[in-house]
Amino acid sequence: MPLESATPDSEPPDSEPPDSEPPDSEPLDSVLPDAVTPDSLLLDSATLVRTLIAAQFPHWADLPVEAVDASGTANAVHRLGDDKVVRLPRTESSAADVATEHFWLPRLAAQLPVPVPAPLAQGAPAEGFPWAWSVCTWLEGTNPLPGDGTWAPELFAADLAEFVLALRRIDPTDGPPAYRAEPLASRDAKTRKVIAGLDGVLDAGAATTAWDKALTAPAFTGAPGWVHGDLQPGNVLVADGRLTGVIDFACMGLADPAVDLIAAWYLLPAGAREVFRTAVGADDASWERGRGWALSIAVMELAAYRESNPVMARNAWWVIGELLAG
Repeated sequence: MPLESATPDSEPPDSEPPDSEPPDSEPLDSVLPDAVTPDSLLLDSATLVRTLIAAQFPHWADLPVEAVDASGTANAVHRLGDDKVVRLPRTESSAADVATEHFWLPRLAAQLPVPVPAPLAQGAPAEGFPWAWSVCTWLEGTNPLPGDGTWAPELFAADLAEFVLALRRIDPTDGPPAYRAEPLASRDAKTRKVIAGLDGVLDAGAATTAWDKALTAPAFTGAPGWVHGDLQPGNVLVADGRLTGVIDFACMGLADPAVDLIAAWYLLPAGAREVFRTAVGADDASWERGRGWALSIAVMELAAYRESNPVMARNAWWVIGELLAG
């Protein structure tokens, strides 16, 4: 599974939720990626993981460690034995998500229709690694290709809708704001700037027209609900064309439910989107905001990763192409 007190604890902690004030900075997908600190070569080396595990969780010290070839930009991921995964945050902002995931995932898991990672242990800074880190359960499955229609995408669309609806039904009391909790319109200036900067790389005129249309949708005025916040190929698992798990909940929290409609363009071919839309009950305004979220995120990812992360760039290209196709 390409995922995501120094004492293992699979029970929800009896503590208050971690501090979850909305971030003072812009969302990471609105700017270029954080500088990667510490050194990427150190993070991607199994040696650091073995050292951290031996020092803090010696009962796991004999388990094999294997780096996972994941395309994510927030964590270096290593498999630990057959059923665990170690996630080392690449940036300070990603490290801040560790406590949130350890607090909330055990509380959400039982109410979701597919498995999600179970936090097993929270490591402490050591051995030159400056932040908290995680050990979670490993989930089997593969990441889908964006828009893969070689299987039965309508069934996958129904699975995605079931997951999104299950999240929405969870009691939002004390939930943290999602990573993408801001109104869509607040991304206007950044989105336009990024589209203009990609002129010649993509059809900037068509992208701007699509963005203008998304901003005409009525703003969300309801009570925020639980969202995953980042339903992209690298964050879901499939087997035989069916959803088998959802991973990397760093963006989770309370927001406009339209944020999770990005799955329609990031994960589904055109022919299956109406199945998803009908199942989640998305009205015209929500659907258009979902299109706007998908476009804004995709152009920012393309700008940030088109020369450094081929997988993320491929996904962004797919989304933009589908959105501009109609």
